[in-house]
Amino acid sequence: MNNFFLRYLAVFFILTLSACSYKPIFSESNYNFEISEIIFSGERYINRIIKNKLDLIKNENEQGKNKYNLLIQTNKKKLIVSKDSKGDPLKFDLIITTYYEINSDKGLLFKKEVIKNNVYNNDVDKFKLEQNEKIILENLSEKISETIISSIINLDDN
Repeated sequence: MNNFFLRYLAVFFILTLSACSYKPIFSESNYNFEISEIIFSGERYINRIIKNKLDLIKNENEQGKNKYNLLIQTNKKKLIVSKDSKGDPLKFDLIITTYYEINSDKGLLFKKEVIKNNVYNNDVDKFKLEQNEKIILENLSEKISETIISSIINLDDN
């Protein structure tokens, strides 16, 4: 009886998981727009992450698609939030400020400044601290690129 129940439960989980139709929001390639040109300035590493995310939107050069040009400026600050009694930093705040403009043939359509930050603890192991900062930078940069894509989608819907 117990063996039958385990088999039934296993089959139920397999069917449930295989029937899931998960797909990421920004992976659709049937957008009604294309990004013609992107001009970056500021932090190279952050710009590379944003560019990789925006490259997921393919330029298929189809007729009838709205073409947009982007101007993206990024800036990174690392601030000390708190210190211990010796004056050594305990917590840092990593702030990424991004200013972006969306242009078309008609001119400027939209501009916005996005500020994302993350507070994290200091680490005695400097290599581990550097790796944590890199992961935080990647996560914040991906959130910024998703904000940019959402802005374009909202422009395109209007």
